[in-house]
Amino acid sequence: MGSFQTPITIAQAIERIKRNEYLLPVFQREFKWGPDRIEHLFDSLMLGYPFSSMLFWKVKGDMKASFRFYKFLDAYIEQQKTHNELMPTQGIHDFHAVLDGQQRLTSLFIGLCGSYAYHEYRRSWTYSEWTYPTRHLYLNVTSTYTDEESDQKYKFAFLNKADTEEADLYEDDNDEQWFRAGKILDLHHSDDFGIDEFVEEYGLVRDSKKMLQRLDKVIFTVSSINYYEEEETAPDKAVNIFVRINSGGMPLDFSDILMSIATATWKKEDARGEIYGLVDTVKALDFTIDKNYVLKAFLYLYHRDVRFRVVSFNNNFITTIEQNWKEIRNAIISLFEVLKTFGLNHYTLTSNNATLPVLYYMYHKNIYTNFATKTAYKKDREIIRKWLFASIIRRVFGSSADSVLTQTRRAFTADMEKQKTGEFALFPIKEINREIRRLGDVGDDFIEELLWTQKDSRYAFSILALLYPDMDYKNNNFNQDHMHPAASYEDIPQEAKDELGWECYNSILNLQMLDANENKSKQDKPLKAWVDQETLNCDKKRFMESHIIPQDVSLELSSFSEFIARRKDLLLSKMKELLN
Repeated sequence: MGSFQTPITIAQAIERIKRNEYLLPVFQREFKWGPDRIEHLFDSLMLGYPFSSMLFWKVKGDMKASFRFYKFLDAYIEQQKTHNELMPTQGIHDFHAVLDGQQRLTSLFIGLCGSYAYHEYRRSWTYSEWTYPTRHLYLNVTSTYTDEESDQKYKFAFLNKADTEEADLYEDDNDEQWFRAGKILDLHHSDDFGIDEFVEEYGLVRDSKKMLQRLDKVIFTVSSINYYEEEETAPDKAVNIFVRINSGGMPLDFSDILMSIATATWKKEDARGEIYGLVDTVKALDFTIDKNYVLKAFLYLYHRDVRFRVVSFNNNFITTIEQNWKEIRNAIISLFEVLKTFGLNHYTLTSNNATLPVLYYMYHKNIYTNFATKTAYKKDREIIRKWLFASIIRRVFGSSADSVLTQTRRAFTADMEKQKTGEFALFPIKEINREIRRLGDVGDDFIEELLWTQKDSRYAFSILALLYPDMDYKNNNFNQDHMHPAASYEDIPQEAKDELGWECYNSILNLQMLDANENKSKQDKPLKAWVDQETLNCDKKRFMESHIIPQDVSLELSSFSEFIARRKDLLLSKMKELLN
């Protein structure tokens, strides 16, 4: 049972967070609010607007060791420091787990006791103080917004530490004065240097003093935090409450709920830390996955139903996942190591779902260790590479991804023993494609549309990589190159320019994949001059075939239209063979 408790002040809540009397349960989502939302929150408090009720779960006795709990963030760094620190709770006093109100409490804690860093526009994405500068919350005590300027009244803003030097009062280039919000905590508790002394020392005007007094009142006097305390000791009850109350406000998506259930049930491992650690490891390989991918991988590897459903994440299923977690984690890392050798990255891998059949094969066949490098797996890698690129290009895993995943897995699960006994000696591309119901042969219209794919689009790499399989993709030693150089576009005949335009000139029809040395040699050379140079000491016919250059047409820029028509025929034929 539970009940509403006597409301408390923001200052009381902050102190309880500092003393670790308020913690976050393992099934809580991470902090998501942006700086503008935090600034709006403080403005609302200054205006006396209602502060929505919160929901706390009183954790006591053996329950303290039954879950993992986390501390509140005080120094948030976008994309770099977003994970909460684990708090060992065995042997400590009873505490409250925050089921609803984490975003607001974290915002208050960061605003008054911490900092917020986000990426600086047009700077490198490599982390540093210059690219992700530390910012503290300040209140402008010189002016307020007018109704025409903003829906806010009070000017709260996260200001760059490099500008403010963390001063308690900062004067900007417009002679406006900004008060560091967290300083109000010191002023309130000081016997000999309070607001009056601060105002006097800095020569602040009366209106500025009123703002500081109002901020002090909001933090220390107004009991604005209403909360309901749930004393039910069963963890399942806490999870159910959490799921229900998070159906509104800033809602959890379905994977958040499943993540909550999964992480709340693991017995030995820190599930959330492990899963986010895996996400970060894959990110370091230049791919982007999230918890959705990891949860979907669990289902694809071990459950009959690949859909996100609460009933799927029962105790038996989650126990199986935890018992096999290290192997699953290692297989996923190995999978993305293989994809990196294919030349793929977060931009060109357009469907993470397309990788799951590969993961299933590597994992259940237990060949994921060093799969990216072992000579014994070379043929397997070639088959997987071709299938994966074809699947990406054909956009097999689209809006009906769950249906397609279910179909692809039948190639394995129709007779699981086939894989375990080695009957699937190689990745079963034929069996998988046979199971995908809508995967018929592609026609000329579809391929023609593909050939108009623009250089540097997300799909251009996959198309060119499929057409040119012999590049050094493992060491990133390749370049997408215009056959007729980009710099020469203005020199093509006007008739060709009117008929075909830049979209043709910049498409697969005029693109090839070259290794870095070839590309350096070619640069902006005319196509004919480059071909003549490269074939002085080699078989010209073989060179032309390997670069998919038509041999029965002039390579002069003046014959661009004829060149495109003949190359289109070559590419149509080759793509039809590769995709079918």
